[in-house]
Amino acid sequence: MYNMTAELSDCRKSLAIVLPSLNPDKKFDAVVEELVDAGFSKIVIVDDGSDSEHLEHFDRASQFPQCVVLHHNPNKGKGRALKTAFEYVLRNLPESEGVITIDGDGQHLLKDIIACGNKMLEDEKVVLGCRDFSLPNVPPRSVAGNRFTSKAFRILFGIRLSDTQTGLRAIPRKYLEMFCSIPGERFEYETNMLLQMHRAGIAFEEQSIETVYDPEDYSSHYNAVKDSWKVGKVMLKFLLSGSGAKYLLSSVVSLAADYLIYYFLLSAFGIQREAVYHLAATFSSSLLNFFINKFWVFEKKGQLLKELAGYYCICIPRTLISTLFASFIIHNLQAVNPSLAVLVRIIVDGLLFVASYVLQKKLVFKK
Repeated sequence: MYNMTAELSDCRKSLAIVLPSLNPDKKFDAVVEELVDAGFSKIVIVDDGSDSEHLEHFDRASQFPQCVVLHHNPNKGKGRALKTAFEYVLRNLPESEGVITIDGDGQHLLKDIIACGNKMLEDEKVVLGCRDFSLPNVPPRSVAGNRFTSKAFRILFGIRLSDTQTGLRAIPRKYLEMFCSIPGERFEYETNMLLQMHRAGIAFEEQSIETVYDPEDYSSHYNAVKDSWKVGKVMLKFLLSGSGAKYLLSSVVSLAADYLIYYFLLSAFGIQREAVYHLAATFSSSLLNFFINKFWVFEKKGQLLKELAGYYCICIPRTLISTLFASFIIHNLQAVNPSLAVLVRIIVDGLLFVASYVLQKKLVFKK
């Protein structure tokens, strides 16, 4: 058993454990018993619609005075289970300074749970327990999923996280009410939580934790395809909210002007000088796009020349890539139909859309 020292007592007395579970097994029993033995006095367990064969584990946990068991019927998802627990803490545990969310499968070691709780109390920030995915015993689907989301977080939102899917999170009480209002009912909720923290300016830090997987008995209710799609939708929706939504509309207006000029030039003068017409149409629409982005999308005043220079440092390479790539495809397809040429350009420009938005937001029109 982990050797708890005196300085850890505050964490165990002042924080509530939040433990959502669906169809638990004997590992769940061991986790609950270890938490009780360690001295945690407030353990909020959420049975997320488990079947009758697994209810004995919750009955066993409810016998401990430190535990309260809440039930969902039917299953509502991990996100809803977390919010149910947060709401309970806000209503019924006024003495709790925050919560530590954990999983009931034994992946989170007691020493790491306590370390995250203590760090949160000391720094008054959200603390994320981050695993090492380079170890050979980590399941490939966990490695692939985390690497994808970590890179997407960094590129799209500027959020640096080594473990975007961790279930071990220490959260100060002052943020629980906000977290209860965050959309998402299942696994996508935890991703949305991180994104909304970033938008709200809520500080967080990482705490290294031990990576625990049993390769012979690895179980998860995470559906790789279904839940990855939900996480992807959350990230896309977040990207296109706020300034992202206005940026999308600005791009649609500018591209419409671009394609109309491009189509007119092709129709009037033929496909032979397609690259020249591509550049002419793009330059014309780019000026329109710059002024819409500056004054409406990112709402910036002043620094016209500096921002214009920065804008074209992004726009020119993007235009060259779009022009060369589109022209290569068009001529290799031997496309003589202006409509087909426009379709190719739409596909190529769509691939460059997200990168351009991120660069403009972070570098050109940054707050």
